[in-house]
Amino acid sequence: MSSIDSRAIIVTGGSRGLGLGLTADLVANGYRVATCSRNSTPELEGLVATGKVFWKEGAVGEARDDDAFFSAAEAWAGPNGIWGLVNNAAVSGEGILATFPNVDSEYIIQTNLVGALYMARLAAGHMLRRTTGGRIINISSIIGLRGHTGLAAYSASKAGLDGMTRALAREIGRRQITVNSINPGYLDTSVSASVQEAQRRQIVNRTPLGRLGRVDDISPVVRFLLSDDARFITGQCVVVDGGVSC
Repeated sequence: MSSIDSRAIIVTGGSRGLGLGLTADLVANGYRVATCSRNSTPELEGLVATGKVFWKEGAVGEARDDDAFFSAAEAWAGPNGIWGLVNNAAVSGEGILATFPNVDSEYIIQTNLVGALYMARLAAGHMLRRTTGGRIINISSIIGLRGHTGLAAYSASKAGLDGMTRALAREIGRRQITVNSINPGYLDTSVSASVQEAQRRQIVNRTPLGRLGRVDDISPVVRFLLSDDARFITGQCVVVDGGVSC
């Protein structure tokens, strides 16, 4: 196996929120990270300046952008190739389905599910050619497992992601490539800052551990699933939600 220092990981949507946190955590723990997003941020630019992070502008779910990013990430990774993919890029939108615009539903499905499928296809092909195993991690959600009022399209995209996880795990497992989902609960990130305070308190009150999740609740699980210690875990949906779904 390659040492961590030589392993390159793709994290989609690494400019803010969970994706930015995962990128920073992986770099701090010895990995190199290639990421893409529609726009950069000062925080991401700071990580790029370390030389451990590669960034390319692109919209996940747009096949041309995905192909261009993956090719650039392969070249940047060098001869050891891409060890892992973290399918993190996602968008949301809230509204009762009966009045929810089709264009918004299509955008959510295209980014969260089709984009993840595109990236997983590219990563799987790369890992199969490399013949040294690999890791694919899909950042899903407890919403995909349990549903939530006003989030039908988002829930459908994440449930589809979990289904893809199980199917792909069967397809490529014999080549020592693992595929797993992580299903976070409600996270306290800049992306969720627009949630009204009353709703946040309601979520916290329903959570047995008494708080929203943080990036540092998710990042150790990502690192574990990327590691050699997780070599016999595949096709699983790992719930990390403080007990809110129990």
